[in-house]
Amino acid sequence: MHGEPLETKGFAHFSYANPEAPKGGRATFAVQGSFDSLNPLIVKGVSAEGVREYIYESLLARAYDEPFSLYGLIAESVETPADRSFVEFTLRPEAKFSDGTPITVEDAIFSHVLLRDHGRPNHRSYYKKVAKVEQTGPRKVKFTFDASGDREMPLIIGLMPILPRHLIDPERFAKTTLVPPIGSGPYTVAEVDPGKSIAFRRDPAYWGRDLPVNRGLYNFDEIHFDYYRDAGSMFEAFKSGLVRLRNEDDPTRWTEGYTFPAMRDGRVIKEALPVETPAGMSALAFNTRRPIFADQRVRQALIKLFDFEWVNRTLYHGQYARTESYFARSDLSSHARPADPAERALLLPYTGEVKPEIMDGRFAFPVSDGTGENREGRREALRLLENAGYRLTGGKLINATTGEPFVFEILAVTRAQERFLLTYARALKQVGIEARIRQVDSTQYQRRKQTYDFDMIQYFWPVSLSPGNEQSFRWGSEAAVTEGALNYPGVKSAGVDAMIDALLKAEDRPGFVAAVRALDRLLLSGDYVIPLFHLPHQWVAHWSDLKRPETTPLYGYQVDTWWLEPPGSTADGSIRGKP
Repeated sequence: MHGEPLETKGFAHFSYANPEAPKGGRATFAVQGSFDSLNPLIVKGVSAEGVREYIYESLLARAYDEPFSLYGLIAESVETPADRSFVEFTLRPEAKFSDGTPITVEDAIFSHVLLRDHGRPNHRSYYKKVAKVEQTGPRKVKFTFDASGDREMPLIIGLMPILPRHLIDPERFAKTTLVPPIGSGPYTVAEVDPGKSIAFRRDPAYWGRDLPVNRGLYNFDEIHFDYYRDAGSMFEAFKSGLVRLRNEDDPTRWTEGYTFPAMRDGRVIKEALPVETPAGMSALAFNTRRPIFADQRVRQALIKLFDFEWVNRTLYHGQYARTESYFARSDLSSHARPADPAERALLLPYTGEVKPEIMDGRFAFPVSDGTGENREGRREALRLLENAGYRLTGGKLINATTGEPFVFEILAVTRAQERFLLTYARALKQVGIEARIRQVDSTQYQRRKQTYDFDMIQYFWPVSLSPGNEQSFRWGSEAAVTEGALNYPGVKSAGVDAMIDALLKAEDRPGFVAAVRALDRLLLSGDYVIPLFHLPHQWVAHWSDLKRPETTPLYGYQVDTWWLEPPGSTADGSIRGKP
């Protein structure tokens, strides 16, 4: 996105992949919930895991050891001018779908139009910035962009999934389906048990297996995703060997749960792997569309009632760090940094939207003594709530104007969420607020999220080292009124919109960092969420026959670079047995 790519022309493979990794075996992973569709590119339904990753490919492939660099996949070359007003791709002549049909320029144009008109809201938002798409040669396709000056668009188009024009009916595309899709990726759908499991089989005729971007990747013959109702059953499946690898995000389980026989005798391995990306924003999101959370003073009060120190000590063994920025754990964070002249210039028209302590880098969330009392937090919260028109009467917080008690619902989908939320609800009860925790199944949860039918939810927004167009889909004013977008709090801010525009137009890294930090200051100043916590490392547990490369990329481990150790392998990696 900015600067020069790490890899040079003619590179052999990514540094985090092992081109000598053996192929073979079956890897099974666990997913919580269910699915009712095999189309991950539309709003309707809940798509099965793995379809986008293993069936569909893009013109370019992402490198995970760089902030945002792309290399040729379906496209063998790419051309874009300094102002990035257009991008032109030349398709590889050998690229084909798994049914043997060559990938053509017509497929690329068809995919763009289809996703622009019928795809997910983020696709529609991104692809409408294309003013013109045209075939410029037998294998060349050119995308010319509108006057918005969005410098990320050549990369966004490079990551657009390419779909088979000869197999898709545009009129039916937006409907859910369980018909296995055809793509050009390294796997095909082998078996589907609706809502319960999906299996992918490596395509022996995969056209792109020898490309530099693919060497050392896709080493399993079969990949299975099995679905489980809750986190407990997922962990039991891992302990028994039905599942070979799991990301761990529960500090209690990480600290106390890995005591089963396979762990003690070395058949299961725990690793805390480095990750150099922003932590992302894990938070309780206020739905500011609801009158109860429209007043910022109310939101500020509920933020002060969250006692991180007590929660971290009593529930999570002190393993978490407090998240104090939308871009925590990176140089993109504004936390503890005074705004520099470039940021102040960007924010000048919107200084009224930024709290002085956040502009000056003095802001910090309240810190309690960890005993669970949080007296100072309660005093400050009650002061804010009284200023917002509430009165504490008979142990209940009452709206002085309407006489209505302060009652709201927090939507949950897992038992772990419910346990955490109940502790927060008890803290709210101390100031007369009734928070009702409602656990629903994954399908209902997805539907209510997409239609903003909630008061508060717990959600995690991951962040890359090169935030871009997805920020408008998360925090832009248009996304606040678009169903299926990720702007769950309902942020509608001219300043936020302007900073997103600025980061998309930034021509160098310093200008980009200034725009992202300015965006961070505006979001923090708006009190749209209750920032929670993050882990300092990437926790992973796996069975010992599942191996990984020595190098972990910037974005953390990539399971597609792992492999299964063949039976009879020695400690040094050689194979014993018949030649």
